[in-house]
Amino acid sequence: MDRFRMIFQYFQSNSESVMNGICGLLALASVKMYTSFDFSCPCLPRYNMAYGLGIMFVPPIALFLCGLILNRQSLVMLEEWRRPQGQRKKDLAVIRYMCSSIMQRAMVAPVVWIIVTLLDGKCLICAFSSSVDPEKFVGFANTSLVQVQQLLAKVPCKDDDLMRNNTSRKAVSRYLRCWSQALGWSILLILIVAAFLARWLRPCFNPAALLQARHWGNYIDIEQKIFEETCCEHSRLFAHKCILHFFESMRQEINLHSFSSAREGEEAVREEDLLRGVTDQEQVNKLLKTWYYAKPPLDVSQV
Repeated sequence: MDRFRMIFQYFQSNSESVMNGICGLLALASVKMYTSFDFSCPCLPRYNMAYGLGIMFVPPIALFLCGLILNRQSLVMLEEWRRPQGQRKKDLAVIRYMCSSIMQRAMVAPVVWIIVTLLDGKCLICAFSSSVDPEKFVGFANTSLVQVQQLLAKVPCKDDDLMRNNTSRKAVSRYLRCWSQALGWSILLILIVAAFLARWLRPCFNPAALLQARHWGNYIDIEQKIFEETCCEHSRLFAHKCILHFFESMRQEINLHSFSSAREGEEAVREEDLLRGVTDQEQVNKLLKTWYYAKPPLDVSQV
């Protein structure tokens, strides 16, 4: 139990590192899912584009939502944005910093999925094979417009009887794959350049404001963790007191079997101290309501 507690405390104290690890795992999972996915283009003019673009963009949306759900700071940022003004003013710069950090981490896995699909080329070939200009390829000459559309739609299906002996199928496939890979490498290069500029140029404009936003963003996250830990501790002690009061006639037996009798006196004093005078449900609800609507100002000199 102590080891699990130490691991849990490590994850709580290193949430940024843990979130970076989770984003990396999601990115690796997206690559693994795509490589193990059985891509089967329908090869029908009406459904090729919907299927190809759906495979390219629907899983990234799901991965993006998973990144938001797994990021604990998403809820912290939302609570900070939605909470009333109270005794503590809200800093929009801190909220923007937290939102930017959350979005950057959540976008890693979707971007990896899209880049992998573009570099592979199957999705783009399936989606846009019917949109290729047939006049660029000699194999589609002397055919009607309807037949050309059917042949182009069957370009991704190399085992189809109509396309097995067609000399232009490979040409159309290579043409679209080249465009897909060029687009994928271009997006990757743009993202790397943008990340480089954001990493190195952003601190040059207003480093003091960036440092303040990062500090108070971390503070809000840590404050929320400590508040939840304190609430859990108070809930445990409050439940302990309520149960002992309910089983008053069995108090001695419960203390002997469920709690350490050697430290009974110390535990009682400690529990009374940690309860802080909040001893009934109405007081607890009032305390939580006060914390939400009027958080104390950030001034420890008033303590």
